[in-house]
Amino acid sequence: MTKLVSAAAGSAFSALDPRAVNTIRALAIDEVEAAKSGHPGLPLGAAPMAYVLFSRHLRFAPHDPSWPDRDRFVLSAGHGSALLYALLHVFGYDLPLSELQRFRQWDSRTPGHPERGMTPGVEVTTGPLGQGIANAVGIALAAQHLASRFNAGGQRIITHRTFAICSDGDLMEGISHEAASFAGHLRLPGLVLLYDDNRISIEGSTDLAFTDDTTKRFASYGWHTSCVEDGNDLGAIDAAVGEALSQDRPAFIRVRTHIGFGSPKQDTAGVHGAPLGTEAARETKRALGVPDEPPFFIPKEVEEFAGQYRQRGKELVAAWEQELRQLQAHDADLYRDFAERRECAVPADLHRRISTFQPGTEMATRNASGAVLQELAQAVPSLLGGSADLAPSNETNLKGLGSIAPGDYAGRNIHYGVREHAMAAAMNGMAAHGLLRPFGGTFLIFSDYMRPSVRLAAFMELPVTYVFTHDSIGLGEDGPTHQPIEHIASLELIPNLHLVRPADANETRLGWIYAARAKSSPTALVLSRQKLPVLADIPEDAVEKGVYALREPQGTAQVGLLASGSEVSIALAAADLLGQEGIAVRVLSAPCLKAFLARPEAERRATLPPELPHVAVLAGNAAALLALLGPRQAAIDLKHFGASAPAERLYQEFGITPQAVAAAAKSLL
Repeated sequence: MTKLVSAAAGSAFSALDPRAVNTIRALAIDEVEAAKSGHPGLPLGAAPMAYVLFSRHLRFAPHDPSWPDRDRFVLSAGHGSALLYALLHVFGYDLPLSELQRFRQWDSRTPGHPERGMTPGVEVTTGPLGQGIANAVGIALAAQHLASRFNAGGQRIITHRTFAICSDGDLMEGISHEAASFAGHLRLPGLVLLYDDNRISIEGSTDLAFTDDTTKRFASYGWHTSCVEDGNDLGAIDAAVGEALSQDRPAFIRVRTHIGFGSPKQDTAGVHGAPLGTEAARETKRALGVPDEPPFFIPKEVEEFAGQYRQRGKELVAAWEQELRQLQAHDADLYRDFAERRECAVPADLHRRISTFQPGTEMATRNASGAVLQELAQAVPSLLGGSADLAPSNETNLKGLGSIAPGDYAGRNIHYGVREHAMAAAMNGMAAHGLLRPFGGTFLIFSDYMRPSVRLAAFMELPVTYVFTHDSIGLGEDGPTHQPIEHIASLELIPNLHLVRPADANETRLGWIYAARAKSSPTALVLSRQKLPVLADIPEDAVEKGVYALREPQGTAQVGLLASGSEVSIALAAADLLGQEGIAVRVLSAPCLKAFLARPEAERRATLPPELPHVAVLAGNAAALLALLGPRQAAIDLKHFGASAPAERLYQEFGITPQAVAAAAKSLL
């Protein structure tokens, strides 16, 4: 049952608090007016709930924004960034007023939507609606998992909670349904989502397209739900948040607000995404009891009040560091694990800890990945993950390490259900938390469902790993609906996403090591369903090189064959055919194009001489490979959809064969 919350008698708010709220509103107005662009509507309506969080509930340290046990705040409605920047400045973060004055301008720390790494106090990049909700779910899951490990000895190392503010647009996006269902199933405590229910979207009233009973929806997911009918009632908001934090499950608070509160455009779509204008801004400030001039004015008493949070933050960090010292004294191994996670450290001898595979055998790279994962999980305690209901196919289960379940978050296997998009965004939240290295699996074809979150992982420079199996027509009989054609080329276009498509089991091993060592980029492992020969002479730096010569001819090469994944073996067979005709062939494997493109130009030219003719071989669109080659090039690839048949027949029918590769090579000579 959803509870209607009103202000509790004796709530500890004074006349200063509304003045602080209106100061924050006025700062947001001035930011948008100075930029002549932005979204003033949400800041004016949602400022009270955000203020209550910062002033009464969030535990944070402005002098140390990366303090591991800080409470996390996510503004999922990232278009309201002016509100967040005003809060961060007022509450003492290193965000000078001059940065608010440069809102949305070149090289400022106050971009149009919040960006992780750009602004202290911003946990994740938000703006694409719904992402922040799913990020917050991942952050909250990370907190519970880590608490189960590091609080076990009685120390209180992990005590933080996760708060988020969302909009109607967030709740309309499908990812919010996936993420909220997942969090409700897990009964995640310490997660509080406040909904800015202003009933206006860009096109007008939300009644045009959105008439959900949101509290019933979240109640059906298993969340605690409550309502605050007056979004300016600080006491009621405070009581609702306090009640939410007492629950053993996630909490959803619907707060009825007025978009553009106090402005002449209040409760209209016109205040959503455009400046108020000079005169309307003045009228709004007068209605709020804020001086017209100067802009960016902060009353001295508000500044002094907020200053106490800087000192409080130092005290919180000092008390936590004492807990950490006690952990070090009582359990040196657990303390070492925590310290290594803070540094994103992995063992220096990781290569020696992960077994190699015997050349001459055959193994699907998805199976090789599963074998590597078992050893990697032992070497890297921060590694955890799962699959979108495909663990047996993705080979992502960590044997003997338990599963995260409702009320029990100690395991290292996560069962996401068929929720690919929420899985990817939750992984972003876990990685952004800072102490975990998450991975998640599905078929490569379903990366389409994940793409916005994958793009944001690359943008935020988060070290998440995607296990994309069934990577081509090689998956066979499931047919064209499940056979990716354009996906490798498409994913290669995402800046900072390192796609690794290994040619065999040993390149798969190296791909996982590469992913485990990444600190500022996501990695997509693209793996085969079908068995592939385990090759000999794979160098240990194969993935770091990105492209390397797997076979060199006796004399001067006449042609090169460039392939990745399952097609490397086809290229090797084609080289054998060409060799029988006396043609000298280089065969190159391309496990990671981003790694190759990061190499010095001279090395790249030596590896792929532009004057040498090359054939690119890929059971999909080979555009990314062709972009590396000189003018004398050809491709054996696919630019049409697949078909339902055994894999061997598909390769034959679609002409991805050693004979076709050899013929293409000869055509270039």
